[in-house]
Amino acid sequence: MKEQDSIPTSKTQRSAKFVKTGIKVGGNYIKHYSKKLFNPALNKDELNLDNATDIYNSLSELKGSALKVAQMLSMDKNILPKAYVDQFSLSLYNAPPLSGPLIVRTFTRYFGKTPFQIFDEFNISSTNAASIGQVHQASLEGKKLAVKIQYPGVGDSISSDLKMVKPFAFRLLGMSQKELEVYMSEVEERLLEETDYDLEIKRSIEFSEACKNIPNLIFPTYFPELSSKRIITMGWLDGLHMKEFMKTNPSQDICNQVGQALWDFYNFQQHELRAVHADPHPGNFLITPDGKLGVIDFGCIKEMPADFYEPFFSMTSTNMLQDKAKTIKTFRELEMIRKDDTPAQIEFFYQVYKEMIELFALPYMSQTFDFSKKEYFDNLYNYGERIARMPEFKQARGVKHFIYVNRTNFGLYNMLHELGAMVRTDTWKPHINTPQ
Repeated sequence: MKEQDSIPTSKTQRSAKFVKTGIKVGGNYIKHYSKKLFNPALNKDELNLDNATDIYNSLSELKGSALKVAQMLSMDKNILPKAYVDQFSLSLYNAPPLSGPLIVRTFTRYFGKTPFQIFDEFNISSTNAASIGQVHQASLEGKKLAVKIQYPGVGDSISSDLKMVKPFAFRLLGMSQKELEVYMSEVEERLLEETDYDLEIKRSIEFSEACKNIPNLIFPTYFPELSSKRIITMGWLDGLHMKEFMKTNPSQDICNQVGQALWDFYNFQQHELRAVHADPHPGNFLITPDGKLGVIDFGCIKEMPADFYEPFFSMTSTNMLQDKAKTIKTFRELEMIRKDDTPAQIEFFYQVYKEMIELFALPYMSQTFDFSKKEYFDNLYNYGERIARMPEFKQARGVKHFIYVNRTNFGLYNMLHELGAMVRTDTWKPHINTPQ
């Protein structure tokens, strides 16, 4: 993949890039509707592909929060047309990397030295480039290291980038202005944390220590003395990302072992730490040659306050859904049903959300669950598609914590489905103090 020699860092440069992309997208619409005059049966497949390609190419050059939003959207198969999902999912593994001189400049800025003066060996070509930063291989005193370097300007341009990405998000998602504001403010908060590598180092050490006794889970060693606000140095883990791992035709036992580690990792955090690794895409994990799950990124952590955790998990771990009055009370606490809803709206949202919770909670309803079940995921996707078409869901529903908690749990389910894993789901249970 061709390296980038520069990256737009100022608000003016980044704004110009968005404007240029907007003009391209506008041209694609004109081209589409011109063709439709001569062929009324023409569908939007070509238009979606052209727009997705132009938007992705632009975002991949800008890096940062705009590309991160695209990455997040690509994980929700129900929100976007397939062309967007296919293009945006490229950012999960490989965005265009930055060139060597830019990397050297970043090191000089934060350490006063080049990477070649700090490490015994440093590979100037990146091994992996994503939305916030890219990874380089290095060695020091016989230790093989992974060095993650944040793209220039990413941390400083989050707010302005998200303002500029709103028109694209508004058109693609069909959300109301209020819902989009809630979504973007929560995303902005998490991204500001994710670009603070000092915070990530601290959390990486804390979380890897807290999770160290979970079977078949491994973490790199972190080196704070070789890290800074924009650079993280950690031990190198040998392994494959899930896509490559599945191409090796692993045995069902190994898939189950990796899947169990994944399930335990997430549910231990949710129920014992009340904070969770909220970026569950395959690029953040490696599967080692001996079938262990390596966690290589703790940039995005979502803390769950008690006034969200208890009502949310009481719906999945108690018999609450059998009691309509208690269920509606909980839906009100979580703002899924609002104060000004009419009796007809209350009944409508009660039925729709009850169906959603029952679907989501199904893996928790027995001791084991087979995530290879196509029928279960078809039901999840079909439900999502039905909801997306309902005008009632164009308005904001639910407290802001749903954005990352839903993303986390459905991301977990999707990875387990990709593994085709059968897992024990009773290993870590919610702690609910609210009397039922």
